Amino acid sequence: MKIKFFLVLLLVAGSKFCNAQNVVITSHDPHIRYSGRILMQDDAAQLAWSGTSLKINFKGTGVKAALKDEYGVNYFTVIVDDKVVALIQPDNTRREYALVAGLPYGNHKLELFKRTEWAMGKTWFYRFELDKNAAVLPPAAPQKRKMEYFGDSISLGYAVEDLTGQDRGTAPYENGYLSYPAITARHFDAEFHNTSRSGIGVMVSWDPLIMPELYNRLDATDAESKWDFSKYTPDVVVINLFQNDVWLVKMPENAQFKAKFGTKPPTDDQVIKAYHNFVKTIRNKYPKAQIICVLGSMDAVKAGSPWPGYVQKAVAQLGDKNIYTHFFSYKNTPGHPGKTEQQAMADDLTAFIDQHIKW
Repeated sequence: MKIKFFLVLLLVAGSKFCNAQNVVITSHDPHIRYSGRILMQDDAAQLAWSGTSLKINFKGTGVKAALKDEYGVNYFTVIVDDKVVALIQPDNTRREYALVAGLPYGNHKLELFKRTEWAMGKTWFYRFELDKNAAVLPPAAPQKRKMEYFGDSISLGYAVEDLTGQDRGTAPYENGYLSYPAITARHFDAEFHNTSRSGIGVMVSWDPLIMPELYNRLDATDAESKWDFSKYTPDVVVINLFQNDVWLVKMPENAQFKAKFGTKPPTDDQVIKAYHNFVKTIRNKYPKAQIICVLGSMDAVKAGSPWPGYVQKAVAQLGDKNIYTHFFSYKNTPGHPGKTEQQAMADDLTAFIDQHIKW
């Protein structure tokens, strides 16, 4: 009887993991390793923030995914066995997309990485489907190191792939996988969250939402949707904000200037206080994190700019030995950082972390 019972269990296990039928892995399956602020719904995972991703380990030759996009403008990078293999753009109807096919039969790992920001809309992931005679494998152990970034378009890889010099920030040219946050995190084999938005500032943005109102959201489009900070505790936090404030405080006719300041731009003390208060808010959420307040590499750090000094004074007022300042070199080229400049920022930040941060 025991032998027969063992054989039955073996057959059941085989039918689940190495069935002749395709293996389906639904959105709530524990074999999926999620990363980022992801809203889990009844039958889907909602991905919006740049850098949110899904990972699975499997034995087989190919993987499909069932997806639906809000507007059909988001892009995802497909990484298999640590190599970028495909780019997909889901449309606004639920359908299956072939992520990879024709792999040598064996053990593989796959990551689906959202490279566009939440302003491009949301994407719903429903399930993975493996080819026939495949098996889903246990997920990798969680990465030991964790990072989080609070930033603007620079931190999102805005226009990083626009090689025409037009600095286009539309979806085909934005690539968070090539941003300095993602590159730096990969260097340290760290999980990361990129809590960023193009055009955002500390005091004023190109639209009404400012970072002190955004930083704690799960669904970035919903003021009532709050992120549970206990779910993810970064070792290192990087804040790169002020570039949009730099421009907008000089535009008294701008609607957001009028809404935030009336007729007079903020004083130096008001600028310093706003940054001080935001960093203090992040410190309160992450009491043990090491925080790096960076700035650059656009004209906020060009020669003669007072904005690095504002950051330094705000941090000095906090009197916290685990909060650092660091400034990227002014790139002195038009538009947003391109691939080479994003890589240079990642190299710079990596060197700073190696020198100052203890994981």
